[in-house]
Amino acid sequence: MKALTKTALAVTAVALATQAVAQVTFYEEQAFRGRSFTTQSQVPNFERAGFNDRASSVLVTSDRWEVCDDAWFGGRCVVLRPGQYPSLAAMGLNDRISSVREVSGNARIDDNRYAPAPVLAPAPVAAQITFYENEGFGGRSFTTSQLIDNFQNYGFNDRASSVVVIGGDRWEVCDDARFNGRCVVLRPGQYPSLAAMGLNDRISSVRDVSRNARIDERRYAPALVAAQITFYEYEGYRGRSFTTNQLLNNFQGYGFNDGASSAVVVGDRWEVCDNARSGGRCVVLRPGQYPSLAAMGLNDRISSVRDVSRNAEVDEGRYPPVPAPDYRRRNNEVLYEANVTSVRAVLGTPERRCWVEREQAAQNQANSNVPGAVVGALIGGILGHQVGGGSGKDLATAGGAVAGAVIGSNMGGGAQQLSTQDVQRCQDVPSNAQPQYWDVTYVFRGQESRVQMTSPPGRTVIVNERGEPRR
Repeated sequence: MKALTKTALAVTAVALATQAVAQVTFYEEQAFRGRSFTTQSQVPNFERAGFNDRASSVLVTSDRWEVCDDAWFGGRCVVLRPGQYPSLAAMGLNDRISSVREVSGNARIDDNRYAPAPVLAPAPVAAQITFYENEGFGGRSFTTSQLIDNFQNYGFNDRASSVVVIGGDRWEVCDDARFNGRCVVLRPGQYPSLAAMGLNDRISSVRDVSRNARIDERRYAPALVAAQITFYEYEGYRGRSFTTNQLLNNFQGYGFNDGASSAVVVGDRWEVCDNARSGGRCVVLRPGQYPSLAAMGLNDRISSVRDVSRNAEVDEGRYPPVPAPDYRRRNNEVLYEANVTSVRAVLGTPERRCWVEREQAAQNQANSNVPGAVVGALIGGILGHQVGGGSGKDLATAGGAVAGAVIGSNMGGGAQQLSTQDVQRCQDVPSNAQPQYWDVTYVFRGQESRVQMTSPPGRTVIVNERGEPRR
């Protein structure tokens, strides 16, 4: 019973930490145990999420949700109010749910459609933090509600890849034991990846931050980004735009069917398809900037889109080429100056230059010594090249070749007769063009980053609160 209560408390605490976001979490077993599946948008078919007819308990965070025992919201449907449902058996939906969608806040629902009243949420638990071995809250986990100055003692040193902070307190995590090295403060919430803050597989100590403590904004981890995707009418993010943060089965209703030519993905991955209801050819887009959809064969062809679960494994063949980084400034985005620590100009590849020289070749009238002439020309060319270092190098090389040819011919003995022939010579020379780009290293909030720029920077570069360059 204690274990069950502890699980329920932890589940409720996670809900409280993200209470501003409407979401529903399904659990494979009753009382919020076993595998789980969370969504913030409608899911018309649980089959694709690997959770069809598997849910036995549910936690609803904010807003109402309608669950149905058939895909595409068919069959028997029940509306769930916010709260905990430790068993779906009472409403006849245990291991039967196949689709779910959020109910509009203004929608009027008949009382007969509601499920039995949910279990009231218990009082909030004390602040705690949970570390996960893999990104997206997967793998082994480790939870604490108190200071730990060395993860080595818990077998979790330099192993954490994602974090959940619950309760109302903040936590400071550091990459060295006893709160040394680089430290970052985490606000309550979910952090599916520590890579963005440079702490993936690096955390060695953690401690609760006093509620009265004043923390410099630069010490906080990057703000959590809501998953969304924006489509643009033309390439290069021009023309009309259309943004969504939830599944859309048909762009026709939004006046944007087969009208997208570029896209910007923020937060999670999104699957875009050229037919309605996720049909036809589909491509998964990672977070980033896609200035043209033509490269992936989807220009003016996208008809549906859906968020990809963070835990979903996607075959690499379904991804398009890696997107270009999005350095555009966002509306109302707070910007900072980061100090530049090094700049390296990267020149173009060397140029291959060739020319034709007319040179003399000596022949023995009695017994022409052609091999001697050729060998002599090669040796003379090398000597001439060595002698001609600096200005006049090409002239010295040609002269050396001629002299060498004569020497080589004399090696064969007998009388010589000089003749002329055209010889092509080539040389690699440094490019005289401007640098192709500048490789710039900068430091922001103690983290070193690099960016390639088309022009040399000043003493600082402009970045956002996550240290991402902006132009």
